[in-house]
Amino acid sequence: MVTRLSKLFVRTLREDPSDAEVRSHKLLVRAGYIRRQAPGIFAWLPLGLKVKAKIERIVREEMEAAGAQEVHFPALMPREPYEQTGRWDEYGDALFRLKDRRDADYLLAPTHEEAFTLLVKDLCTSYKDLPLTIYQIQDKYRDEARPRAGLLRGREFTMKDAYSFDHTDAGLDDSYQAQRDAYERIFQRLGIEYEIVDADAGAMGGSRSEEFLHPTPVGEDTFVRSAGGYTANVEAFTTVVPDPVPFDDRPAPTVFDSPGTTTIATLVSHANDVVAGAPAGGWTAAHTLKNVVLAVTPAGGDREVVVVGLPGDREIDDKRAEVAFHGAAVEAATPEDLAKHPQLVRGFIGPWSESGAVLGEESASGIRYLLDPRVVEGTVWITGANAADRHVHGLVAGRDFSADGVVEVANVREGDPAPDGSGPVTLERGMEIGHVFQLGRKYAEALGLKVLDENGKQVTVTMGSYGFGVTRVLAIMAELLSDDKGLIWPEPVAPFDIHVVATGKGQEAYDLADELVAGLEAAGREVLLDDRPKVSPGVKFGDAEMLGMPQLVVVGRGAKDGEVELWDRRSGDRATMPLADALARLTA
Repeated sequence: MVTRLSKLFVRTLREDPSDAEVRSHKLLVRAGYIRRQAPGIFAWLPLGLKVKAKIERIVREEMEAAGAQEVHFPALMPREPYEQTGRWDEYGDALFRLKDRRDADYLLAPTHEEAFTLLVKDLCTSYKDLPLTIYQIQDKYRDEARPRAGLLRGREFTMKDAYSFDHTDAGLDDSYQAQRDAYERIFQRLGIEYEIVDADAGAMGGSRSEEFLHPTPVGEDTFVRSAGGYTANVEAFTTVVPDPVPFDDRPAPTVFDSPGTTTIATLVSHANDVVAGAPAGGWTAAHTLKNVVLAVTPAGGDREVVVVGLPGDREIDDKRAEVAFHGAAVEAATPEDLAKHPQLVRGFIGPWSESGAVLGEESASGIRYLLDPRVVEGTVWITGANAADRHVHGLVAGRDFSADGVVEVANVREGDPAPDGSGPVTLERGMEIGHVFQLGRKYAEALGLKVLDENGKQVTVTMGSYGFGVTRVLAIMAELLSDDKGLIWPEPVAPFDIHVVATGKGQEAYDLADELVAGLEAAGREVLLDDRPKVSPGVKFGDAEMLGMPQLVVVGRGAKDGEVELWDRRSGDRATMPLADALARLTA
């Protein structure tokens, strides 16, 4: 049956919505695919649901081809399983929590590892029941602090999450590869460019983790790439650690006056005036040791002051800090935090003073001191002397100060060496469109998922997790496949294959359009017919371009001669031809 625009529940807008920041958000609202309900929460209209369903169909086909079976869990989940795995607290404020009338705790699930694990525990007892991969396509909920960019970062979103269950590590490798391959086929069918990069598992836990990123300048993720083939999300990038440096002949550290030098820039300028022995080119920020005071608050724990020492030409990357202090909120220490630790002299903090160690494992401060991996034994630094207007030069790591550990929080820069030796890296931007993990036994151990192996011995099941953001991918396609006139959907996901526009004052155009639509439907094409009376051709053409079907057919002035005009929204080509020729081309 033909879908007539005169009856379709859709209204296009001529102006961008005031809260829209990115192209996909603007176009999906203006074209009548979604409507805002609250920050990060959207209603889906008929056209949007058709695109979403077609993406889901492709996902289902590839999941089935990879041997996965579909299930469905409720979004509303009890607290207890998430408490058993520690994620009730780990998720912190990102979790939507609620109580029922009996005061029992529930949550709106951000992911369903616990539910999948418990279901398999309930139904599978032997290795003969495995391998097993099950998946669902379902709405998820996260209380984003700053929902933005329409569907790209919302509080409610649709996701395909699959989980594999094996009783051996080799089996997990096979299941993981099957899902990874399925993702590649999905993105190839959708026509989306992607990069597979090493990633951090974050709150998911586990060992191997890879992200599928779509490279785009407006992406919210940064990833690195080397000419030799290394790719990684910046959160997963590991610093190449320099070799230790001999320091037996190094002189003792020297304290010098440095009034008003509370920044790296002012310290470097002053050091070049008063500190002897500068290398060729003078002292630079790279010769200084910056000591940044952070406040780290674990979920459900107490706020802790931590000092991180890193080369002065580096900055702390917030995302890398979140990974380094996994499960904790990380922010710059406040004046109130510093007031509790008077041994830290603001603007002149360092791990050493003339009276001995101030920070690190040899100090009695009780403050954790962590170092960037580049600060290896024997390296020499200019840094604060923990006295007002005083710094020290010639301070040797491993001799004059030590740390309580190493931490990867410094920003990654163009030209940094790839950890696999494949050369310097470049930085690029991308959007996450899929993520695959080898979870291992974290959730199975927490929830007691075991089966009997070939020898009748109980073994803990090993798991994989595979996420695909359906609504995020839809938004990315709208972002990419559009122009200043509107959306341009590819055939696999377009709401309709062909948009027929009947226009003109006479009945000839509407009769010819009906004849065309009948032929297209007989050939199995999905057709949208703009049959709206008393709507100007300009408005109809504008709506057709805004709605984004890949093929447009205009039935208008040429109708009296039995001719129609074909518009290809992808190439921009237009051609006038007899109805029979148009039918042949559109149904070939």
